[in-house]
Amino acid sequence: MSNQSITYLVAAGLSVLGVTAFLLLVVVPAVSAYRRAYERVVAFALSVYVLAALVGVGVLLGAVVVVEWPRVF
Repeated sequence: MSNQSITYLVAAGLSVLGVTAFLLLVVVPAVSAYRRAYERVVAFALSVYVLAALVGVGVLLGAVVVVEWPRVF
């Protein structure tokens, strides 16, 4: 198994773990807090919005690290 394959395998595993944690820690409590179907749909949509914001912050911080790495080290 090559180094690239190992990297892809680790990334896939961590992605599954991260999505599972997000679903269990954010989506399930948000959806189960409401009784009506439309309220649950809106809670799910807002949870997806929060996920998009967290991914955006992660991408932004990753870009800052990539750009600033040569200057710092």
